[in-house]
Formats: sequence, C-alpha cells, structure tokens
Amino acid sequence: MTGSSTLATVRQKYEVLAPLLHEKARRRWAAAEALSLGRGGISTVAAATGLSRPTIRKGIAELQHGLPDDDPSSLRTPGAGRPALAVTDRLLLRNLKRLVDPATRGDPMSPLLWTCKSTRALAKALGEQGHDVSHQTVARLLDDLGYSLQANRKTEEGKGHPDRNAQFEHINRKVKTFQRQGQPVVSVDTKKKELVGNFKNGGQEYEPKGRPRRVKAKDFPTREGKVSPYGVYDLTRNEGWVNVGITHDTAEFAVESIRRWWYRMGSPTYPEATELLITADGGGSNGSRSRLWKLRLQRLADELGLKVSVCHFPPGTSKWNKIEHRMFCHITENWRGRPLVSHAVVVNLIGGTTTRTGLRVGAELDANMYPTGIKVTNEEFEAIRLKKDTFHGEWNYNITPHEE
Repeated sequence: MTGSSTLATVRQKYEVLAPLLHEKARRRWAAAEALSLGRGGISTVAAATGLSRPTIRKGIAELQHGLPDDDPSSLRTPGAGRPALAVTDRLLLRNLKRLVDPATRGDPMSPLLWTCKSTRALAKALGEQGHDVSHQTVARLLDDLGYSLQANRKTEEGKGHPDRNAQFEHINRKVKTFQRQGQPVVSVDTKKKELVGNFKNGGQEYEPKGRPRRVKAKDFPTREGKVSPYGVYDLTRNEGWVNVGITHDTAEFAVESIRRWWYRMGSPTYPEATELLITADGGGSNGSRSRLWKLRLQRLADELGLKVSVCHFPPGTSKWNKIEHRMFCHITENWRGRPLVSHAVVVNLIGGTTTRTGLRVGAELDANMYPTGIKVTNEEFEAIRLKKDTFHGEWNYNITPHEE
C-alpha cells in the first residue's frame, strides 16, 4: 500500500470512529494504528487525524506500559480543556485566509509576497500580526478551511488567437487529404536540449539495492556540451526520425533533419510521393516568420523534386503538435534514470524507443556546425517559389521546386 493510500485509509477510519470515542480512547486508538504501521507510523497517523505527535506517543506509552488510568472519573467533562484558538482569537482565521488567498498574495502589503506558503512561514507571519500560533496549528486550520498542498498545473495557453480552432480544423483537413492521396505527412519539432555527461536524468531504473548510480552533483556543462534532438514524426506510419545536433538549433539544422528523414525513412516508404506536408510550431527554428526556414525549404524542394506544404500551429498551442505526445514523451520515458554520458548513448537510447502500438524511431548524430545569425537577402527571399494559402497565409503555404 502506498503512503497516500495508507494516509487516506487511516483518515477514513478516524472520521468514522472519532465521534464514538472519548479523548483517552482516541489517543490509544491512534497509538495502536501508529504501532501497526511501523516506521513512520506516528507521522502518518498525526497527518491523517490531526492529533499531535506527543498525544500519540502518550497513547503508545499507555499501551506498552499499561498505565493505571482507566478510572472514568479521570476523563475531562464535555467542554473542558483549552478553547480553540479560532474561538479566542477571532481575527486569526481571517488573517490566515488573507495570507494564503491567491487574490491577495500579490498585494504589495502582503507579508508573504516573497515567501513560500509553508506552514512555518505562515505561523511566523501570523506571529508578526500578533497571533500566537504554531505551525502545527496552522496546518490544522488550513485543513479545516479546505486548503491542501497543490502543485502547479499547466493549463493556460496564453491569450490565444481568434482563429485558433479554425486553424486546427484547417490542419486536420489538410492532413487527411494528404493521407488519402498517399502523400507523406510529418510533424516536426526540437526536443528540449540535453546536457551530455554523467548528470542526473529524471526518473528511476532498477539497480542493485543500496547502490544507486552516482552522478555529478552540479550540472555544469562538460566538453561534450549539449545536444539538440530534432524530431520528424510520420503521422501515417507511426514512425519517426531524430537528428541529434551538437551545435545550434537553427532553421538550417531543422531542414537538414527533414532531409535526412526523407533519405532514411521517407523515400523508401513513399517512392511515388510528389508532395510533402509539414506540420510545425509557429516559433523556434521552424518558425512561421523565419526567412531562413523558407529559403532552406526551397532548396530541399529543389533537391527532392517535391512540393513542400507547411501548416504552422497558432501561437501558444505547441502542445497540440502530434510529435510531442506521440514520440518525444516515449523517448523521455525510455531514457529515464539514465545519465546521457555520451553522444552515442543519446543516439542509442533514442533509437531504442518503442511502444506497444508499434512506434519505431531512428536516430543519427549530426556533427555539422550550424552557425547563427545567417541573413537572407531580399533577392534570395523573392526567388523562393512561395505561395500562401487564402486562409492565414502566414501559417499555411507551399513551396514548389524551381525545375517543376
């Protein structure tokens, strides 16, 4: 049973039994639960029930030593004991809410403007406002108010574009048309850059017990530097290619990656192809506003003899690009917990990526140097046989070979 499920089980038991038990019975029940859980039991029961650790330890001592305090007269009468702080300090809950309320957290007068909202920080801030309260009490009060620890969730996509959904529908129609005609359709993007060396990589893998793999404590780049894996994913065939670059992620590098995919995977699969459709993000090395991207695509179209069509996703919608959740996520899963100690390891781990649905990935190291800052002259740009679609021509366009 996991820690979260154990906590939930103990909490459920306590909620059912607490109304039926007096103070002494509650602490002894909590003590019995803590003893049954073993190491960490006291912390788990305290978190689940709200009882303090000293109370649970007292219950354990009573169970283990059989202290003679079973006289019912020793129980406190209803209403006895110290009143709750929320009762005696009427401003406490209001001030606590103000400290944790997201709407007031950005208030320049908030004492927690630059402080994390831990229970200790909240207790300190409340103390500065004249409330004598411990961090354990703050935790209980937050639970009573309906607060819980929450991680950030990625849901916001920016301001969005009024034609966002219309562009998705346009891309979908275009992809289906190409697939019906037997023409290749690919999704392209650059995966996050990765440090090469004996650095920690997220995730876990099996190792001999007590002997975890040792990696560098600091992520300072080594002589090998970083790699930029540029992926090309075939939407029809569920297979992809990753060109592992060792310099800059430029438009020239992006088009070279597509070129290598064509010769390694595309051409053998689509020998009769006359067109190629590329779906890509709106920014980065394959951005919709990049003149160098379009110039290199023209040269690719000339070399391959293919008409190249491009559809860009609207700004702020990169997560909708198919390559992200059909190929890149599986590559990350495949190399989890393994330091990327060399270029060969990176290439082999990418090339070893498979899924139960039949994903196949090829990979190659690209040792070419791709300089930045290349300017495209107006004469070069005007020579591109670029035709924009009637619907958002800045996102949707095609480039035809010069010798067509």
